[in-house]
Amino acid sequence: MDRTTLEEIKAHLMQTNEQYRELSRQHHQYDELVEALESKAVLTAEEEVEEHRLKKLKLHLKDQMEQLVKEQTLQQAIG
Repeated sequence: MDRTTLEEIKAHLMQTNEQYRELSRQHHQYDELVEALESKAVLTAEEEVEEHRLKKLKLHLKDQMEQLVKEQTLQQAIG
C-alpha cells in the first residue's frame, strides 16, 4: 500500500471512527508531555520514569491505531 492511500485511510478514520479519534487525541497529548520532559536540560529520577511510562503508553496507542488502520484496509479490500 502506498503512503497516499495509508494517509487517506487515516484521514477517513479520523472523520468516521470515534475510537480512532480518541486514540489519536491521547497519543498527541502524551507526545506533548514527552516533548515537555525532553526539553528539560536534566530530568529527575521521577521524571525519567514518567518519560519512559509515557513513551510506552504512546507506543501502545500507536499499535491500537495501526490495528484500526489494518482493519479498515481489509474492509476496503473486501468491500
